[in-house]
Amino acid sequence: MPITNRYADLHQEITGWRHDFHAHPELLFDVHRTAARVAELLREFGCDDVVEGIGRTGVVGVIKGASTSSGRVTGLRADMDALPIDEITGVDYASGTPGKMHACGHDGHTSMLLGAAKYLTETRNFNGTAIMVFQPAEEGGAGGLEMCRDGMMDRFGIQEIYGMHNMPGLAVGHFAIRPGPLLASSDEFEIIVTGKGGHAAEPHAAIDTTLVAAQILVSLQSVVSRNVDPIKRVVLTVGTFNTDSAASNVIAHEARMQGTVRTLDAEYRKFAETRIREIAQGTAMAYGAKAEVIWQPGYPVTFNSVENTAYAVAAARAITPHVEDNVDPILPAEDFSYMLEERPGAYIFLGNGDTAKCHHPAYDFDDNAIPFGASWYSGMIESRMPNE
Repeated sequence: MPITNRYADLHQEITGWRHDFHAHPELLFDVHRTAARVAELLREFGCDDVVEGIGRTGVVGVIKGASTSSGRVTGLRADMDALPIDEITGVDYASGTPGKMHACGHDGHTSMLLGAAKYLTETRNFNGTAIMVFQPAEEGGAGGLEMCRDGMMDRFGIQEIYGMHNMPGLAVGHFAIRPGPLLASSDEFEIIVTGKGGHAAEPHAAIDTTLVAAQILVSLQSVVSRNVDPIKRVVLTVGTFNTDSAASNVIAHEARMQGTVRTLDAEYRKFAETRIREIAQGTAMAYGAKAEVIWQPGYPVTFNSVENTAYAVAAARAITPHVEDNVDPILPAEDFSYMLEERPGAYIFLGNGDTAKCHHPAYDFDDNAIPFGASWYSGMIESRMPNE
């Protein structure tokens, strides 16, 4: 790896940033301390421009190469927000805020991209312009969409963009990626079933919404098992089920359930919504009840362009031979997908070793991964915009 020595020198400094971010987690768009520190460091490094407030609290740093005659502009993205989880790691830099922790490694992503920014401002060994994108609200707030809506791509002239996420279970120093769909879309729904409440001793005088809702819940499982091509991937989960009854001898007047649908296929994303509405409303009608379906669209499929995936693989293989270039897709969702809808690019996984899974209260980013991730970030800039 041609820049191993520099990142070895920077490792302790980057780790210090990471531990500071970890100790001060912030949620969604409320990442004011994190964003201010990111902007402060980018200015210290000597970025040619640092813009705050993109997508509400996002930060963008601009680094021009030794030459910009190529006219090329490449973006790199890291996320900054934490999760509403109580930390149980016991590390000395653990979250100092109850109910908030960096349980997904965004502190590591941000720190690695800062390390890459520091290196790139020192060397400027590329022909073009590098755009460092620090995004808020990946964890459910669609901060990536907000930055795009704020005109980020056109404002900074971004032509292609790349992102990274750590992966527990994949060895440190290893990378994994695939062309095409890598992560799933994720939509949420709520079904409200209304019937006629009554006494448990007189079910004939009521319309039992608990029974109706239970029938809907069971029938929803047929969407995947009987309506989806078996070689395709769709996951439908009902996560909550509640009624307005507080006693065992009361037939509820209303029942509610909430769930999610995840898929790698855009055609099934729309189909699932249609089918869920048909099943809920048709089943309720059969029992004399009513069903309302509230659909909340979420993140789209994270789709890697074939060409840009090849570039990402080449940059990773310049660092290590341990690169899986056709890993199986997984069904979590990621709002970097919005950026990939606006510009071609790719998203890659970086090994985090044998750690707790993301979103677990015992999770912690492995600092040994920092040189590999920072090297890949800066390697994407140098390989996509080489000096003549």
